[in-house]
Formats: sequence, structure tokens, C-alpha cells
Amino acid sequence: MNTGKNLRVGIVQHSCTISRNENLGRSLDGIRLAASDGARLVLLQELHSTVYFCQNEETKSFALAEPVPGPTSGLLGDLARELGIVIVGSVFEKRADGLFHDTAVVLNPDGELAGIYRKTHIPDDPGYAEKFYFTPGDLGIHAIETPVGRLGVLVCWDQWYPEAARLMALDGAQLLLYPSAIGWDPNDTTDEKERQLQAWITVQRGHAIANHLPVLCCNRCGTEPAADSSRSEIEFWGSSFACGPQGEMLGQAGSAEQALIVDLDLGRCEELRCTWPFFRDRRIDLYGDLAKGYREHD
Repeated sequence: MNTGKNLRVGIVQHSCTISRNENLGRSLDGIRLAASDGARLVLLQELHSTVYFCQNEETKSFALAEPVPGPTSGLLGDLARELGIVIVGSVFEKRADGLFHDTAVVLNPDGELAGIYRKTHIPDDPGYAEKFYFTPGDLGIHAIETPVGRLGVLVCWDQWYPEAARLMALDGAQLLLYPSAIGWDPNDTTDEKERQLQAWITVQRGHAIANHLPVLCCNRCGTEPAADSSRSEIEFWGSSFACGPQGEMLGQAGSAEQALIVDLDLGRCEELRCTWPFFRDRRIDLYGDLAKGYREHD
């Protein structure tokens, strides 16, 4: 059933090079393309103005960071105002000397900064040395109010944690958004690559179902070599997608650059929460141990 509470969204995935101007050009072109097709909200991928520098620990990469507000948020704000849309972008934020965050920025149609979210869960895995670069977010997990709705913006590694999605839902988010940068080690087998991709899609569809919220995920694409010989490269798998509040796939990109356009029916969320009352039946009196660490068992 169409409730009439429709929102057309755009998801812009692209590859990245060492040229910041080229990368931002691709982001802006994708935003314009999505807006020309009626998108009122456009989501960009994680760290869309740079290569994925986190493959290696290199102090010189800190020179890529910038303040918020700053050049990238200002550029996105100008375009948001020109097009009259909401834009969710991503910035390697320099908060102070030696203090950096992986930060999502939300720009309103008037060009002003509606809010930011600093990535909370920080990975430290082969090829993803993010703990070297990013301080965990300290702003909490809160939705950001915009003219198109309350946005539950999380970032990449956050997408594996149901706790983060639930906290956004409890804060009144009307949809969940995940700018991402994830891909394969080229040495993985074809079967392993497929398992990883499907796990990534499935867990996020699960967040949609458990919270009765649409999910938008924007992942970068293209192959990027490591800065040194410690690793060969990462093959970013793209596959950006949108799903509805029952996890139903509404649109999915392939592995190439694309501005994916999807229509969301936000009114269905309220209907589903009345039919499947997960929030009514939560037993918050039993969940205290979720705030504790792992417990050893005999």
C-alpha cells in the first residue's frame, strides 16, 4: 500500500583517485544527476573525496584531514542550497592537532549544516587500519532533523552492530543511512567474496526489519592499491542499495559508478509497527547485560 508519504532518494557510488578535485567532481556530478531525477535526499559514500588511505598506517595521510565546517562541507552546502535538497556526505575531520574523526555531515536545503555524526565503531583489520587514524565518535547515537525527516546516519563498520541501529530508531530516526567503504581482498576465493557480500547486505536488511525503517547504504567502488607493498589492493564491491522496512530490496547498484534512484514510502513504517509491535514487546528490564563486556563461561 502506498501511504502517500513518499521520498525519492539518490545514492551516489563512485571510484576514487589520488585527486581530491576529481573525486569531489564525481560526487557533485552524481548529486546533480540524482537531483535532476527528483531526489530530495542524496547519500554519498564514506570518505568520498579521497582514496581509502586506511589500508596503511602513514602519518602523512593526516594531511588529508580538514575541519567541519570546512571546504568539503561548504562545497556540499552550496550545492544543497542550489538544488534545494538534503545531502549526506563524509569528511576526514581534523578536530584538533592529533585528533581526527571519520565524520558524516548532513547539509540542509538552505546550505546550512543540519548536524554531524562521528563514526562510533572503529575497525582495525588487515587493510582497514582505521584505529590509527580515527578517534571513536563522542556525540552519541542520535538522529539528525532535516526537512525530509529524521535521519539515522551511521558509518560503515557501525553497520554490523544492531545496537547502533536500534538506538537510532529509539531516537526517532525515520530511515537509516550508511556511507561505506568495504571490499574484497583480491586473494579471497569467489565463494568467500560472495559470502562476505551477502553477509553485508543481509545484516543491514535485518536492521531494516528489526526497526521497521528503510535503509540506504552507499559503498564506494573500484580497485585501489595500497600505499606500500604490505598489501596488494582492495577491490571495493559497490553494490549500494536501498531496502524498505521489511527488508525488501528497492534498488541495488552493481560494481560500477552509478547514481541509484529509489522511492521510499515512509508511511509504511508506522503501519508495520502497529502490525508487528517489536517496540511494544521489548523487555528492557532484561537488557542490562548488553552494556557489559563479554562474560567468560565454564
